[in-house]
Amino acid sequence: MSKIAVIGAGPMGLATAYELTKHNHQVDLYEFDDRLGGMSAHFDFDGLSIERYYHFVCRPDEPLFELLHELGMADKLHWVDTKMGYYYHGHLHRWGDPISLLTFPHLNLISRLRYGAHMFFASKRDKDNWRDLDGIDAVTWLKKGSGKKAYDVLWDRLFRLKFHDYTDNLSAAWIWARIRRIGQSRRSIFQESLGYIQGGSQTLLNELARRIGQQGGHIHLSTPVQNVRIENDRVTGIELNNGVRKYDQVISTIPLQYIPRLMPDLPQEQLERYRQVQNIGVVCLIYKLKKPVTDNFWLNISDPDFDIPGIIEMSNLRPLPDNIVYVPYYMPQSHPKFSWNDEAIINEATGYLKKLNPELGDEDILSVNASRYAYAQPICQPGFASLLPPIRGKVENLLIADTSYYYPEDRSIAESVQLGKQLAMMAQS
Repeated sequence: MSKIAVIGAGPMGLATAYELTKHNHQVDLYEFDDRLGGMSAHFDFDGLSIERYYHFVCRPDEPLFELLHELGMADKLHWVDTKMGYYYHGHLHRWGDPISLLTFPHLNLISRLRYGAHMFFASKRDKDNWRDLDGIDAVTWLKKGSGKKAYDVLWDRLFRLKFHDYTDNLSAAWIWARIRRIGQSRRSIFQESLGYIQGGSQTLLNELARRIGQQGGHIHLSTPVQNVRIENDRVTGIELNNGVRKYDQVISTIPLQYIPRLMPDLPQEQLERYRQVQNIGVVCLIYKLKKPVTDNFWLNISDPDFDIPGIIEMSNLRPLPDNIVYVPYYMPQSHPKFSWNDEAIINEATGYLKKLNPELGDEDILSVNASRYAYAQPICQPGFASLLPPIRGKVENLLIADTSYYYPEDRSIAESVQLGKQLAMMAQS
C-alpha cells in the first residue's frame, strides 16, 4: 500500500485521510495550526468550546449524513426550526416565508412576486443543472429574475459588504447554489429547518481523528510543510523543519494561494492558474451575551448605517449556556479595516448590536473574541469551472484541491467530506 502525505487537517484533509486509512494506506496528515479543523476548528471561549467561525447543517448535506451514519454518530445530528430576519432602513423585518415577503413594505407588489418566484424556482432547480449559469454574472442574473428594484433593496448592499470590488464579477451558478442549499432546508414554504452537530464540529473532527489513528494513520499538528519535493515531474516527498520525508503520493487540501510558495517546482502555467484564483479574508467576532440580540438565527442587514451584511445568533440554533452571536466582516486583506486592531473592530460591531437591540447594554456583554482567516472565501467568477486547474496536474502522484473545488457549491463540511472522499479515490486509481 502507498505511503501518502495529506497536507491540511481541515474537514477535507481529515476526510481524505480517513478514507485512505480505511484502505490500509500509510497516511501522515500535516497541519500548520495547533488544532484540527481549519475554519471549523473550535477554541476555548471562556470555558465554552465552540467554532471560531460559524457552521450549520442544511437538509441537502447528504455526504455529511452518510459519514455520520458510517461513524455511528447519526444521533448527534439535531434539527431545529429557525427564524430569519431582514434589517433594512432602521427596522427589523420578519423574513424567509411568503407572508413576510408579501408584507415587506419596501417593495411594490410586482417586485415582491418576481423576487418570490425567482427564489422559489431557483431553490427547486436540479443540483446538477447549473452549467448554463456558469458563464453569467450573479448581478445580471438576479436583476433579470427578481427585477432591479428587488436587487437594489435586498441584494446590492449585502453583496458589496461581503464581496466588495468583486461584486460585479461573481458567478450566477455559485450564488444559485447558495440559494438552493438554504431554500431546500425547509419543512415547508413557511418554515426553515437547520441542523447542528451535538457538541459542535469538534465532535466530528475528534471522531475522524480517532478513526484515522485507529486505522494506522498519524496526525501531526503544529507541523507546517515547508516544501513539496518534485523531481522529474514526480513527487518524492515533503520538506519539514526537521528534514525531508519520502512519500509515494502527496495530497494538498490547503488554500490554493499557498501552493506557489509550497510547490515552486510545479509547471509555471499551473502556478499561474493558482495565482489567478481570488480569495478574501474574514475577521469574525463572536460575542457571549446575557440576552439575545433578536430571535433569529440568521439576520441579513441591508442598511446604510451598517458596514456588516448580517449576524448569526448560534444560540437560536444550538442549545448553549449563553447567547452566542457571530459578527463576520468579510473583506480582502488589502481592505483598510482588515488591519484594524481587535479593539477598534469590536467597538464598531458592538455599536451595531446595540442598534439592532437598543435594550442591549455594556453590562450584557460577557465576552468578545476576534478571529482572522486570510483566505476564507473563494471568489468564484463567471466561467470559474474552467479557470480552476485540474486536481491531478502534470506532476505524477500529486493531487491539489481546496474549497474552490466545491464549485458551484459553497463551503460546508458536507462538501469537504465529499471532496475528501473523491481525493482518496483518485489517489488509489
